[in-house]
Amino acid sequence: MTAGRCALALAAAFALAAGAAFAQTYPDRPITMIVPYPPGGNTDLMARALQPELSAALGQPIVIANKGGAAGTVGTIELARSRADGYTIAMVPNNPVTAQPHLRKLPYAAEDLRYICLVYDNPQVLVLGRGAPFGDYAGMVAFARSGSEKLVFGTPGQGSTQHLLIAALLRALGATGLHVPFTGAGPMAQAALGGQIMVFVESPTIPTNAGLPGVGVFAKERIEAYPRAPTLAELGTPIEGASHGGIVAPKDLPDAIAATLERACERGVTSASFRTAAERLAAVPRFLPGAAFRARFLAESEVNKGTIASLG
Repeated sequence: MTAGRCALALAAAFALAAGAAFAQTYPDRPITMIVPYPPGGNTDLMARALQPELSAALGQPIVIANKGGAAGTVGTIELARSRADGYTIAMVPNNPVTAQPHLRKLPYAAEDLRYICLVYDNPQVLVLGRGAPFGDYAGMVAFARSGSEKLVFGTPGQGSTQHLLIAALLRALGATGLHVPFTGAGPMAQAALGGQIMVFVESPTIPTNAGLPGVGVFAKERIEAYPRAPTLAELGTPIEGASHGGIVAPKDLPDAIAATLERACERGVTSASFRTAAERLAAVPRFLPGAAFRARFLAESEVNKGTIASLG
């Protein structure tokens, strides 16, 4: 072996040894969890429900940093560009990862993240705003069909999961609506309570907390949070959609650190206290390990690519 090759081999060995030693001491300081939406939305509420359990499992404080904007892509970009040392992670739902890269040029794709674990899996609900000029699904359909863009609907962002679902619904109904995008579910719910929008789509957490009526469910079966709300299939428009999300990290996170985070995440998500907190929020806790989580998001990304193209 030449002197140069020997030096390279020694450097690689030292790097591996240093990485292993770093992983053995991880974590030894607080961890930042980015939430790519403003406070009060579904993703933020799920992150705060998991926060104490994850902190207990890792033995370090978890500091939540809300980085809302651009349908969740601002915070996701920050995560993707962060140092891959395990001290910056994010609670990210599906849309910023599986849909937004097909809508705009972004510095990341679904393949460019390290998936730690799925945390929640929530069906979506069609919700009426306070003071809407109709009281049920049939009334909404009639109103939407009565004139171009008469129906005013809100979404937590252009091209969000909720935007794609309501756009698909209006298309199926042969109707149009006036789209009012917000920076997240929290501000959108406030607008619905103030009568500024007539209808929106969200996870059950938001309308349940706001006391707003759900009139249809984008799922195969009715859900516990709104047992009287029929599925969209029962209403004649078989459209399904969910908001699910979990913990992700920068792409080059070392395997040992990813494994530590995954174990902590499993402990947190499967704990009785997190389940109780999630159910109080009308959310569905669900753990999937990193590999299965990644496979699910990558498959959804391919489906969304075709859906977005078909919707123009």
